[in-house]
Amino acid sequence: MRRFPYFLTAATAAVGVSALAQTRHAEQPNIIVILTDDMGYSDIGCYGGEVETPNLDRLAKNGLRYRQFYNGARSCPTRASLLTGLYAHQAGMGWMAAADMQRPSYQGYLNKECMTIAEVLKSSGYSTYMSGKWHVSSDRQNNGGVKDNWPNQRGFDRFYGIVGGAANYFNTTYNYNNEQFKSPKDGSFYFTHAISDSATVFVHHHDYEKSPLFLYLAYTAPHWPLHALQQDIDKYVEIYEAGWDRLREERFRRQKAMGLFSEDVKLPPRDSRVPAWDSLSETQQKEFAMRMAIYAAQIDAMDQGIGKVIDELERKGQLENTVIMFLSDNGACAEFVSGGRRKAVDGKEDTYESYRINWANLSNTPYKEYKHHTNEGGIATPFIVHYPKGIKSKLRNSFIDQYGHITDIMATCVDLGKADYPQSYKGHKIIPMQGVSLTSDWEDKIAKRGKTFWEHEANIAVRDGRWKIVTKVMEGENFNEDSIKLYDIKADPTEVNDLSLKYPAKRKELYAAWKQWAAEVGALPMDTRFYGERQRDYKRDCMNGEFQDNLGGWEYSSGEKADIRFSIDTVQVISGDMPRMGFLKWEFNANKGEKVSVRLKAKSSRNIDMIVRLETMRDLSIKYIDKVVPLTEDVQTFEFESEELPSKGSYQLVFYVGKSKEGTIWLDDIKLDIGRE
Repeated sequence: MRRFPYFLTAATAAVGVSALAQTRHAEQPNIIVILTDDMGYSDIGCYGGEVETPNLDRLAKNGLRYRQFYNGARSCPTRASLLTGLYAHQAGMGWMAAADMQRPSYQGYLNKECMTIAEVLKSSGYSTYMSGKWHVSSDRQNNGGVKDNWPNQRGFDRFYGIVGGAANYFNTTYNYNNEQFKSPKDGSFYFTHAISDSATVFVHHHDYEKSPLFLYLAYTAPHWPLHALQQDIDKYVEIYEAGWDRLREERFRRQKAMGLFSEDVKLPPRDSRVPAWDSLSETQQKEFAMRMAIYAAQIDAMDQGIGKVIDELERKGQLENTVIMFLSDNGACAEFVSGGRRKAVDGKEDTYESYRINWANLSNTPYKEYKHHTNEGGIATPFIVHYPKGIKSKLRNSFIDQYGHITDIMATCVDLGKADYPQSYKGHKIIPMQGVSLTSDWEDKIAKRGKTFWEHEANIAVRDGRWKIVTKVMEGENFNEDSIKLYDIKADPTEVNDLSLKYPAKRKELYAAWKQWAAEVGALPMDTRFYGERQRDYKRDCMNGEFQDNLGGWEYSSGEKADIRFSIDTVQVISGDMPRMGFLKWEFNANKGEKVSVRLKAKSSRNIDMIVRLETMRDLSIKYIDKVVPLTEDVQTFEFESEELPSKGSYQLVFYVGKSKEGTIWLDDIKLDIGRE
């Protein structure tokens, strides 16, 4: 555990419990939920993949696997739904943490009408831990240090990880509880191992006589960037030189041989956007083989860490009495990512690459589509359950025919933990759980399940028994009711045969049910904007000009050789502390022909000049507003307006503070008005 911060090796504080709680504790298992990030359906060995995952394979062999288990198609919605047992829209996370779309269902962080598994299980005597990726609090608030929705504020006793969505695996800022730290620079840090080590420390120091343990272990692996240790990468380079076409067929053969799919299930053709492997040059093949080798190494490292946790449970004598559930937050990721200081594909710290749609098509074998979409390739996940005490022996190393959904994990934890799911919490009415307990599946019984629903970026779906409707909406497109397809998922799990023309009444029935659900959870009207557009519109339309999210969303610099601080002052009449030389900047997008109006309040501790500028990001020498603002001890209101902007693009509003005078400047109520006359 040498990679793990020293201060987490301290023993967990003792918690007093009543005699009633001790009696109940004897019937409560430990619960560990393991979530992987952006991993495809078939990457791990026990689902047909060639990646070495002996520890996950061991859990599957001594537990059970679901043929069909569903997530929410994307990171934030899945995590919100898993943690709360609600549909993501009900929890306030219908989309991502990158924008508050000014609608309760799409506010971009967990609301107060939901409870996390940790909050519910704490009331039943559990000690609660989290290691890994959170991603259900607002990016802007995270940036501003607003901690209202961080893990410790949502029921977790101890937390190690990141509150955002992605991180450099070798060099990152991480949390221990509510404090943030920089990773060491000595080359010893690898984030996947740090996540595993923290979880192992939690398992090691927990006092099992006093309380059962709940651990949420949420890896960032194998989410981009492609970062891995060389010894892990070297194991896979030669394997992936065989190419995606051959490996996809081999995976499908293994899946059929292990009984995951029946012999009559068809493998859809290679995605038409992916070229045949043999059509690539030797140089291209080597580069792509390296991409997948790094991705595989990331999964391998995760499996190594899961092995550490299992071993520690065994040393503590707790493995038999621990429920372990493993799944992925969405299907394989086809996103094109290329950044970093170097464009080399070698898995090092200064690169920032993804493995592309080419390998995502392999990762999701045999399904179509990817993360974002509600075809099976976007929402189907491997799901492994290991619970020696609670799974019938005849079911071990077998597949469950019933399908499940992420909302079921809360219901299952409540069931296992003998917990009471409340109707209200901290003065707020709590939305009822939407899932069903999976324990009946493990006892060879059939759980009663109604319809299951999805919506993400206007990709919709409904699953009802064997039937499923689904649409696919690409960036720049609009939802079209005529594009809804109907599949018999029991007979056709790979969605090859659209039956919408053969059974139009069933298609109409399921779409009517979806519209009713969508209205109830706040999914209507649907928004087809994608990530960058929504994020830009949020910066443009919802400025943090009153600093309600501290300095979240603002960029600031003290300048060279200047003693400058930026902070929030909640005591003064107006807020925002900016002494001496520096700048405070807000970036946004505007269109050709629009005008920008700026309104703000300001004062200073002495007479100080401040410069207000509106600049284009393309050429900082061009100023559309350029005003010297004389500040005094009295609060003043200032208003400025630009001429019509000459082009569409990125602009910035900047407050420059002169370097000649010492003092403090306060800013507040900054408002942007962008539009045409």
